[in-house]
Amino acid sequence: MSALDITILIAEDESAIANLLEIALSGAGYRCLRAENGTRAADLLERGNVDLALLDIMLPELDGYELLDWCRTLGVPAIFLTAKGDVRDRVKGLRLGAEDYIVKPFELMELLARVETVLRRCGKTDRILRLEPDIEVDTAGRVVRRGGVPVSLTAKEYELLLLFLQNRNIALYRDRICERVWGPDYPDGSRTVDLHIQRMRKKLGLEKRLVAVYKIGYRLEDPV
Repeated sequence: MSALDITILIAEDESAIANLLEIALSGAGYRCLRAENGTRAADLLERGNVDLALLDIMLPELDGYELLDWCRTLGVPAIFLTAKGDVRDRVKGLRLGAEDYIVKPFELMELLARVETVLRRCGKTDRILRLEPDIEVDTAGRVVRRGGVPVSLTAKEYELLLLFLQNRNIALYRDRICERVWGPDYPDGSRTVDLHIQRMRKKLGLEKRLVAVYKIGYRLEDPV
């Protein structure tokens, strides 16, 4: 996946900082979404297709800690970008599940390096994604192989596989899966999700690893 395929949410209420971030990230090839308050940021997260969130903690309406809960539910990695530089604040943010914690003021080059590191660590930039023992996905060519043999997946089955590979060991809600793959207004989403997942995991032999989570959705198990 190239930078042009990655969307970053900037949740920042100070327009000067948001402008600076958008210019830097866009210049590095990322797509950017902006939210000036927590409610707007939550709406954008709900719509799906966010690969990384940059969260100010002291946002109006919903703060950064509340947004981090949304990110964790949706499987979106998040970096706190805040003026709260006390060690206790940093420890709290990281313990709550943020991938990184950057204190304002910051150097743009360092910010871009940390963004790249988090995206790489979370599997958002890898061209080749692997699931042991025998599944390999070439994201540039959109080719899926099992045991070295190409597997024919539909476009939606491929997008589902990619979503799970990028969110391993995370329980994803059915409605969130539907929003990410089919869009927020797709009718009868739960049944559609179930049918496509059943077909996809049968083709790839994932019946025991792509498991149903009661009253939630599905989780791809990848023991470390």
